[in-house]
Amino acid sequence: MGWMADETGLGKCAANHVALSPLSHLKRAAHVFPDHDAVVYGSRRISYRDYHERVSRLASGLQKLGVSSGDVVATLLPNIPAQAEAHFGIPACGAVLNTINIRLDVDTVAYIFDHGGAKVVLVDPQFLPLAVSACENMEGPAPILIEVADDIAGVHGSGAYTEYEDLLASGDPAFNWIMPEDEWESLALNYTSGTTGRPKGVVYHHRGAYLMTMGTVISWKMVLHPRYLTIVPLFHCNGWNHTWMIPLLGGTVVCCRDVNAKSIYDAIADEGVTHFGGAPIVLNMLVNAAASERRDFDHIVEVFTAGAPPPAATLGAIEPLGFNVTQVYGLTETYGHVTECLWHHDSWDDLPADQRADIKARTGILMPMMEDITSVDEQLQQIPMDGQTQGEIVVRGNSVMKGYLKNPKATEEAFEGGFFRTGDIAFQHPDGYLKIADRAKDIIISGGENISSVEVEGAMMHHPAVLLCAIVAKPDEKWGEVPCAFVELKDGATATEAELISFMKERLAGFKCPKSIIFQELPKTSTGKIQKFELRQSIRTH
Repeated sequence: MGWMADETGLGKCAANHVALSPLSHLKRAAHVFPDHDAVVYGSRRISYRDYHERVSRLASGLQKLGVSSGDVVATLLPNIPAQAEAHFGIPACGAVLNTINIRLDVDTVAYIFDHGGAKVVLVDPQFLPLAVSACENMEGPAPILIEVADDIAGVHGSGAYTEYEDLLASGDPAFNWIMPEDEWESLALNYTSGTTGRPKGVVYHHRGAYLMTMGTVISWKMVLHPRYLTIVPLFHCNGWNHTWMIPLLGGTVVCCRDVNAKSIYDAIADEGVTHFGGAPIVLNMLVNAAASERRDFDHIVEVFTAGAPPPAATLGAIEPLGFNVTQVYGLTETYGHVTECLWHHDSWDDLPADQRADIKARTGILMPMMEDITSVDEQLQQIPMDGQTQGEIVVRGNSVMKGYLKNPKATEEAFEGGFFRTGDIAFQHPDGYLKIADRAKDIIISGGENISSVEVEGAMMHHPAVLLCAIVAKPDEKWGEVPCAFVELKDGATATEAELISFMKERLAGFKCPKSIIFQELPKTSTGKIQKFELRQSIRTH
């Protein structure tokens, strides 16, 4: 019995209850904005009418390949139109979208293929050797590879595999999308390294992604027809869910395959880009761009930045160039951003520039689609909001993952106490605004990408001269932070920095490899645990 005295006949039915799904945004946009640009890439323009048809053909083509509801279809693609189409076309045939980081090494990609059970992989020819080698290294059956040629970038197919456009040609443009019966159904599978050597599979549901799109529109104060530049990789938290969101507003996704200052300035000037997201490295790139790379533009570009907290100096330098930056924070497990540094114009507009930049560097408060985000002590009790006391950031809301695929123990630990335990350490100001003070669990965030120190340490320990190794974050002007290795050699053994870095590059993706190596005896506790806080301190004092 509810709040009314009699609710007889007031149940859910087809007329009053439909499972929430971001797929609905594109279905609507095809009717409301059929001739408006949905996707732009170089000289290529795709209208919403054509976008919907191509997505339908993709869903139908995948079904003809044998993909069934609940199967996983992966991608190894840069930010090109096919990656945007995959975000709708793969779930439209009932499958689960698995966008894979194109910067990963062969062994990790093979593990993801196996663990997620990918049935088909859409792959850019540039990454075809990676995909082929990963298939060869798999323990289970290899997926079907579909090559996605990119004529705009001059990246042509090998001819050895079915071409993406041929797959679309085989599909039915009138294919009836398979919409979720339950909004809890799985929509996407994303892998995050966390603090273990093997990545964990983070499972998203339709409801969480739908609400992310709605909350972001409010927080970014978006109106009809925004033009969004895809700087955030679509393999990273599904591009913070922005590709699913843009059709809601009849907006345009402007694809950016190669992220550099010139490409960004050109897109703003030539395509009228109004919004983009990116790590602080992108802000530094724009601030330090050469005069020949810059372009004039006559509007303010709204920017979400996330990753390692941006320095106040960077925030202060970029805004006079025509960018309004808002720091957001989140994790793969929260579909991307879930806090924002919401700006209070009446209180902060008139502050000196350095104070405004300091405030903008805060992690912020929960976004509209979330229920509770705060910082707690070890007993999961609220910490004092005094700007000094530190605690762990915890998150509760609909845009939190279903859990880790095939890992119930890790899922249970992550949800201990009725919150998602982020492992990130922050203090809170009296107004409740969070500010990250440190990264727990030794995660290194380099250029917006998470790097597991345990994984890097494990690879380093394979070198015959290495006795012990500890990887910590070293501040870096370009990348925000990079891995730095402290190495203790075996008695009588020798090794050089160049030798060890070369050794690591043979085993890990380049961005995970240490950029510098310091040889010394490692500080340890009485139980032999390496004291990483001392190593971080030594970096700061040198």
